[in-house]
Amino acid sequence: MRESAVDFCPVPREQQPINEYEQLKDSWFFRWATLEADSYGRKLAWVGLWGWLIAAPIAAASFSPSKFFLKFILCSNVGATFIVTLVLLRLYLGWSYICDRLNSDKIFYEESGWYDGQTWLKPKTMLKRDRLVVTYQIKPILVRLQKTFLILLMLGLISGLIWFILE
Repeated sequence: MRESAVDFCPVPREQQPINEYEQLKDSWFFRWATLEADSYGRKLAWVGLWGWLIAAPIAAASFSPSKFFLKFILCSNVGATFIVTLVLLRLYLGWSYICDRLNSDKIFYEESGWYDGQTWLKPKTMLKRDRLVVTYQIKPILVRLQKTFLILLMLGLISGLIWFILE
């Protein structure tokens, strides 16, 4: 029986983009982006709460809550939003990397170490399969993360506007 182009791949199994995608999808952290909207929101809210608990003492050192309560709240919120943004950025970069690897018509891989990198041209069947995964699985995740970034940006702008009004 003849080997198909998809079956023959010189790229080590753990470096094949489709396997990297499966590992990312199953990982504890990156799976957050694939959760239902309410679970996804709860995870980010949890990060935001911890971010707020870290940022609040720093904000309290700058703006005493008894004298400048609103400024204290705004600074704490900005600090928490910053931490959530860092988490989202890490999620986005991971999913974006896999998207690029799957979308590319070539696979760069290392046979035994950093010094012997190779490039392999994907066969058309593998490329089509990978691009279908990108279109129907990864693009919606990237869009969700981009929308979340926009929401955080709007919250930051609103906080900045309130701060400007207070001055």
